[in-house]
Formats: sequence, C-alpha cells, structure tokens
Amino acid sequence: MILDLLFPNRCLHCNRIIVSEILVCDLCFSQIHFTHYNYFENNPIKEKCSLFFPVENAFGLIRFEEEGLSRKIIHELKYRSREKTGKILANWTTERLDFQDDNPDLLVSVPLHPKKLKERGYNQLHLYTETLSKFYHIPFDHELIRRNHYSKAQALKDKKHRLETDNTFSITRPVTGKHILLIDDVFTTGNTVSSVAWEILNAGDNKVSVLVMAEDV
Repeated sequence: MILDLLFPNRCLHCNRIIVSEILVCDLCFSQIHFTHYNYFENNPIKEKCSLFFPVENAFGLIRFEEEGLSRKIIHELKYRSREKTGKILANWTTERLDFQDDNPDLLVSVPLHPKKLKERGYNQLHLYTETLSKFYHIPFDHELIRRNHYSKAQALKDKKHRLETDNTFSITRPVTGKHILLIDDVFTTGNTVSSVAWEILNAGDNKVSVLVMAEDV
C-alpha cells in the first residue's frame, strides 16, 4: 500500500495515475490498434507464415507500430520486468479470439535461451500462455521446445530449404498427431516462428497454428 502511494501505477501513454491492475487509462485504451483478424480466415500473419511452412490458422492481437502505444506495451513486458503485462495481454486476447469449439491440443511458446532467461528472470510468454491455458482449458508445455543458441534465429532462405534447420531450436520429446498453437510475442519476418514450427511438424503427424501478441507493421 505504501509503495502504491510512493510509486503509483501510471498510464503508459499519458502518465495519468491508474489502478495497478491495468496498463493504460480508459481514454488512452482507444490508442491501442487491435488487428481484428479472424483466426480461421486468411490474414497477413497467416499469409506470411504460409510462405515458410503449412500453417493451419493464425491470429495477432495488436499492431506493433514504430511509435505506437503497442510498442510501449510490449517493451514493458520484455524489458522493464513487468511480467504481469502478459496476463493483461492474454485477457485482451480471450476477448477477441474464439476457437469455435475447434481448440488446439496444446499451447507451446517460443523459448528463451537459458542464459537469456537468467538475465531477464522470466520468459515474457509464460504467464501469457498460462492465462490462455486456464481460460480455454488447453494444456501448455513450456519444455517441448529448446533454444540451443544464445542468438537470434537465422532466416530460412527460401521454400527450397524450408525443411532444413539451423539447430536454433530442437524438440525435447516425441510428439505426434497434435494440433499445436505456437505462441510468440512479436511477428516480424516469421523466421523464428517458422524454425520452431518445422521442429514440430518434422516430429510427427502434427499441425501448427500461430498466435502472436503483436504484428510488426
């Protein structure tokens, strides 16, 4: 209580004092640009993913604009130790994403390298994924995929080489016959998502859909 008085929670956009459970005030909420994509229909994320791997469905929550409020929100989550932002983003997602009784079998988030995890103290996707898991009643697995190198994923050059992996990620246990929803924070080129997706697809008769917090535009 004393800390709340000394260091009150403030809106990320206008700096107005707000309650601790939210990120932005009611007035600034309209400045967040949600994508309004349909998970089951073609959209820019699905179209980009399909250039790299066979994707079932795809959804992105917000637009990651250069100077927009969405960038501030993602940066709060990733770089300013506000892990609870993941739960808020998950709640926004559940208000906009309807699986229509066609739930994936498993939620899997893109992992951090252990060194990066130690530096940050948390994986920014875990609380987001766990909140979605509880809401949709879909199990999650934070250990299915391992990141092998302390570096950014290298781009997959073209469709001809899309079955090749650069050992950036590896799968830790056999999994087959599952529809896996792959979760990441920001979708840019799609290289990271595609690297993980191919590990899942090559592991067995699996299907992959994609969910991202933000799409870089």
